[in-house]
Amino acid sequence: MLEAKPPSPGSGGGAAGHRRWAAPLLASVLLSSLLISASLFFSSSRALLLSFSPLPSAASAEPLFVEAKLRQQMRAEGRPPPPPVPRIAYLISGSAGDGKALRRTLRALYHPANRYVVHLDLEAPATERAELAAAVRADPVYARFGNVRVVTRANLVTYRGPTMVANTLHAAAILLREGGDWDWFINLSASDYPLVTQDDLLHVLSELPRQLNFIEHTSDIGWKEYQRAKPVIIDPGLYSQQKSDVFWITEKRSVPTAFKLFTGSAWMMLTHQFIEYCIWGWDNLPRTVLMYYANFLSSPEGYFHTVICNVPEFRNTTVNHDLHFISWDNPPKQHPHYLTVEDYDSMVNSNAPFARKFGREDPVLDKIDQDLLGRQPDGFVPGGWTDQMNSTVKGGPFTVERVQDLRPGPGADRLKKLITGLITQEGFDDKHCL
Repeated sequence: MLEAKPPSPGSGGGAAGHRRWAAPLLASVLLSSLLISASLFFSSSRALLLSFSPLPSAASAEPLFVEAKLRQQMRAEGRPPPPPVPRIAYLISGSAGDGKALRRTLRALYHPANRYVVHLDLEAPATERAELAAAVRADPVYARFGNVRVVTRANLVTYRGPTMVANTLHAAAILLREGGDWDWFINLSASDYPLVTQDDLLHVLSELPRQLNFIEHTSDIGWKEYQRAKPVIIDPGLYSQQKSDVFWITEKRSVPTAFKLFTGSAWMMLTHQFIEYCIWGWDNLPRTVLMYYANFLSSPEGYFHTVICNVPEFRNTTVNHDLHFISWDNPPKQHPHYLTVEDYDSMVNSNAPFARKFGREDPVLDKIDQDLLGRQPDGFVPGGWTDQMNSTVKGGPFTVERVQDLRPGPGADRLKKLITGLITQEGFDDKHCL
């Protein structure tokens, strides 16, 4: 068998060998060129992109989480100033038999700049709740301004139980959803009544910082530690459709160490910012405290007080007063005295804007209407807004935007004296949440 010999130099096989190594070399050159071109292209593209879309710095970066955004919003400076005339959001609540008294209180408190939630609890007959809703719908003034909301899906509220707190939070949530342009939230009952006109109240509040929370409070819980904090109660209103009193279980619990307990009046005027904090709860404290107070006797006298005094952003915004005249026994019992004509001078001299507790259709209410509010039976309290409404073409625009639109009277002077005394007293800045 003949063997094949390798081609000798200079023979015809040399050209074929040259072609074999030239092809890989050419492919390598082309691949290198492509890689270099791609690198140059992407580098220039990245430089072009960065020149038009600079990366945000840490200082200007938008917060990623809603909690940070809300905190940033609360602490932001330079926000648009609030309207000169503040707006108040009211909860007016009652139970069976309170429908007529509730309508009267609403009438005495009404102002088109404000917002109102009216609630008759489930103990009230369905007919009474329906009559209340129908009366509000049929009123041409309420219909014109659309600022009165009747809670149709009523809650069962147990006196002294956490369902009172739940009902207050429910009303606050409605007010935030349907008209969140208010400055303060005030909770009242059908047995409360104003001692000043809304023009008086709004005029005085227009001169105050919108961050003040009027809430009577103390950390000296005294006898309440053993009679309210340590006992554990159950409110049947949380799970039953039939109203019954709270009941106790045999076990007791210790005083909390995760937060400090505060107590005070169940009636208060709270800021929009604090109500948002309680409803949204971007910190878990409002929910934690709410669950604790679910088993606390008379929780309306402690829940908001404990929350506000355990939050650094709010604890220094408190004014230690509930803006009420209330006549108590000494020491106080569970219920205050019913107010009568004999208490009239004391009510006026207290300079408070509200008083409680009134019996239904007590003659002292007529005296307050006549002497302090200038209100006719079943009428509204006269003020700047009634003057404007009577002079405005029917169906035309109507607003209360300026302080000059208000018509304050002697009640404004009394209220201003009270509030000025509270916020200018010696050591005011050092007496928050003590």
